[in-house]
Amino acid sequence: MPYIHQKAGWPQFTWDEKKLLELLVAIGHKQGRLIGRMEGLGFSLQNEATLINMTSEVIKSSEIEGEILDHDQVRSSIAKRLGMDIAGLVPSDRSVDGVVEVMIDATQHFKDPLTEERLFNWHAALFPTGRSGMQKIVVGDWRDNTPDNPMQVVSGPMGKENIHFEAPESKRLKKEMKQFLHWFNKTETIHPMLKAGIAHFWFVTIHPFDDGNGRLTRTITDMLLARADNTNKRFYSMSTQIRQERKAYYDILEACQKGGLDITAWLEWFLGCMERSLDAAEKVSSIVLKKARYWELFATKTLNDRQRIMVNKLLDEDFFGKLTTSKWAKINKCSADTALRDINDLIEQGILEKDGSGGRSAGYQLIQIT
Repeated sequence: MPYIHQKAGWPQFTWDEKKLLELLVAIGHKQGRLIGRMEGLGFSLQNEATLINMTSEVIKSSEIEGEILDHDQVRSSIAKRLGMDIAGLVPSDRSVDGVVEVMIDATQHFKDPLTEERLFNWHAALFPTGRSGMQKIVVGDWRDNTPDNPMQVVSGPMGKENIHFEAPESKRLKKEMKQFLHWFNKTETIHPMLKAGIAHFWFVTIHPFDDGNGRLTRTITDMLLARADNTNKRFYSMSTQIRQERKAYYDILEACQKGGLDITAWLEWFLGCMERSLDAAEKVSSIVLKKARYWELFATKTLNDRQRIMVNKLLDEDFFGKLTTSKWAKINKCSADTALRDINDLIEQGILEKDGSGGRSAGYQLIQIT
């Protein structure tokens, strides 16, 4: 069975817009409501929401490819590059900075054309050592694999590999990418969310690089979503939702890459995932509002850097387990005595309270506000 890029008429995709209309209307409504709500919060809270979503976007996009990035390094790298003044900044690795720089460039300069040189720069930033793991790869240029070593998406142990997809031969890439970039940059009459979905499918099917194709696919998707929103503030994360639905994501890609030029099924899944990412973004906006209420309450309090870092971690609602003096000391790299002094000070200021247990395993939580 030939792959979609081997079919006559490629890449003249078709789709049934009537089937997609209801999803497009729902997305438009949720998108407008979310952006309107966030833009009404003020500059600092918009930055807080952007930082949360961009951090999640970078981390989850890498996780989809099996690469785990340090949350605090990603958050710090993004904050530094966006000029945000936040507590608890930590040094970040070169590899983290490269991934962040790509995302920043795509979403903060979304109106700029997508060019061959820009894609090469992004690819080089993802692989600053010129290697993917221990393997040397072509960096900052199209892949150059030979016909007897095709670019394939494979799973399973060696000798029992399952080939999910085989990309176009490398000799086709210049022509394929020239056509893609021309389409990407021209003014379209199609719905901007459809364009994002088509671009995602088209680019990942071409698979133009030795490695990093998935991350760059999601980067150009975010670039088009920023164009659709007409803002460089990011209030939702598509990659976070894709990560949660990773198996379904790969299944629908494989099915459509082995199918015909009608990609309605892919666009239905993509738009459905987009709608679910907007639903999930409501939780982020609620966290941001909650943090704003807490920090307004704490405005007259005196907190050192360690205390500010820990309060923020507790407000992010992703703190694992209960807060103890040992966790405080480990996170802040301080002694247990210093941790206990910090905690007792926050209790005296009415910021923390004991959770009811006692002894060395005593747990602490933020005071509850309504």
